[in-house]
Amino acid sequence: MGCSRANVRYPLMLTILGFAMIATFLVLIMMKKMSPIAALVLIPALFCVFVGKGAKLGDYVIDGVTSLAPTAAMLMFAIVYFGVMIDVGLFDPIVRGILKFCKADPMRIVVGTAVLAAIVSLDGDGSTTFMITVSAMYPLYKRLKMSLVVMTGVAAMANGVMNTLPWGGPTARAATALKLDASDIFVPMIPALLVGLLFVFVLSYVLGVRERRRLGVLTLDEVLEEEKETETVLVGAGGSGDGKVSMHKGATAGAGGSGSGTAAAGNADGAGDTGDSADDDGFQGLDPNRSTLRPKLYWFNALLTVTLLTAMIMEWLPIPVLFLLGAALVLSVNFPHIPDQKARLAAHADNVLNVSGMVFAAAVFTGVLQGTGMVDHMAKWMVDVIPGSMGPHMALVTGILSLPLTYFMSNDGFYFGVLPVLAEAGAAHGVSPLEMARASLVGQPLHMSSPLVPAVYVLVGMAKVEFGDHTRFVVKWAALTCLVILGAGMLFGII
Repeated sequence: MGCSRANVRYPLMLTILGFAMIATFLVLIMMKKMSPIAALVLIPALFCVFVGKGAKLGDYVIDGVTSLAPTAAMLMFAIVYFGVMIDVGLFDPIVRGILKFCKADPMRIVVGTAVLAAIVSLDGDGSTTFMITVSAMYPLYKRLKMSLVVMTGVAAMANGVMNTLPWGGPTARAATALKLDASDIFVPMIPALLVGLLFVFVLSYVLGVRERRRLGVLTLDEVLEEEKETETVLVGAGGSGDGKVSMHKGATAGAGGSGSGTAAAGNADGAGDTGDSADDDGFQGLDPNRSTLRPKLYWFNALLTVTLLTAMIMEWLPIPVLFLLGAALVLSVNFPHIPDQKARLAAHADNVLNVSGMVFAAAVFTGVLQGTGMVDHMAKWMVDVIPGSMGPHMALVTGILSLPLTYFMSNDGFYFGVLPVLAEAGAAHGVSPLEMARASLVGQPLHMSSPLVPAVYVLVGMAKVEFGDHTRFVVKWAALTCLVILGAGMLFGII
């Protein structure tokens, strides 16, 4: 009898400690009591000891690092590749088009952020999307003293909706886990996903109008007359002296441009209208005369990038290998002299170090969650508490559960560990695996801001936004976006 009770209590203890570990992590980073890297390492280490498996901490960490090492390698060389492509001017035409639409209007800038993030997300890689979006839009947000968490939040939500593309990851995982065809899952979901993307654009408009009201409306000429100080905004992902553009900063800057990403209090004298003066070259953010530009190699770089993205989608080689080869090739061709190559690598070294460090710190968190069995018992507990009467509605239940589960778990853990269990329960009540697979995609807009997603650290790192500030802002809006997609799916009879 005593042994039986112990067998029941231990899984319950693991479940409670798992939720407690996640809650402790989120509270500490949102209250800014610990940095994300420190919290990702120290909190799971402490809870590993609480569980009574401190002696196995090393094994768990090594397992976590081993599983995330390819992701870290991919991000390292992706940052170098796309950072160099930004430096040489590959994305300047797209950026100029977006900035021409945005002009000096905060509302247009926020909507433009969502549009740009959605377009670039077609490549299926979140880190690429965030690098290009932030590099293009960051100077505008800083110049007009707009809230940087609005930029990171909108970009993350747009990318989250687009992350459901068959080559983005979640759809392929769901198809593999349930032995289905990815197109059978994704194609019927397109109307619901379009509604979700439209909601992100509408939300961007609302947030942009709110920014416009907060900042007031001035012409760009008025802004330039009032600005007395200057600061340097880096063009590329890492930026260097070769790619700097001088941006003006008002004497009284709002917190929106302080680096914390929080909204400025009171009225900031930095918003502009949509007058023609906004087309001034100095307002384009990316310096059109920077010395790193390679106009003669534009079509080579474009073809190389298209080939790289095609190879990613077609899975010709592992993604880390593709970016490693691509980074080496683009550096050698665009900067044949070794000192220039070293300068480009140094320019992007900060982002490479920050992001790779964050990924390996997250490996400790995921390693302890999985190694101790906490994540398995948490998922089993959530499935067990579902009332039997909800059996015929398991697709709806799966859609709702995908929000917290994909936020607190990796996509691999959810799709290969939890979804098959939910699908089996649904099948017992006549719910098809296809409906379950489609419902499992609902949580992706929230998942993209999870502390377990490496790409989000590229986003907040380049935008100079605290992860806690980003989390506080985006969670409610991303969850609402997920529910809109779920509602649309049910309305259209897809889920």
